[in-house]
Amino acid sequence: MAFEITGKIIEISPVNQVSDKFKKREFVIEKKESGGAAVFIDYIKFQLIQDKCDLINESYLNEDVRIWFNLKGNKWERDGKINYFTNLDAWKIEKASAQGREQSSESHPALEDIPPENDEMSDLPF
Repeated sequence: MAFEITGKIIEISPVNQVSDKFKKREFVIEKKESGGAAVFIDYIKFQLIQDKCDLINESYLNEDVRIWFNLKGNKWERDGKINYFTNLDAWKIEKASAQGREQSSESHPALEDIPPENDEMSDLPF
């Protein structure tokens, strides 16, 4: 299941080599939302796994980003005790400055992007 969120990166952890075959990198975003006169701030931790660890580096710190991620849940049992945990697995990260370039081209289409008028509608008196 894929989700998307925007926020400001406030922390980036180094790559953690968990085992010979598994590595991960965690990072935290600050997500602000306004509700009337109040501002609510959430701190949300994501993880990048395996080859996705290279999607982010320290240059992303304090940058506004858009993140695409999957929601993953697992069951873990040890000594007869069952625990459940949830991970937010990021698979794409884009700086907001890149988003702005895309949005500006979408909000101001070039003349060649405007579809031609429909012939049936062009003979209307208004």
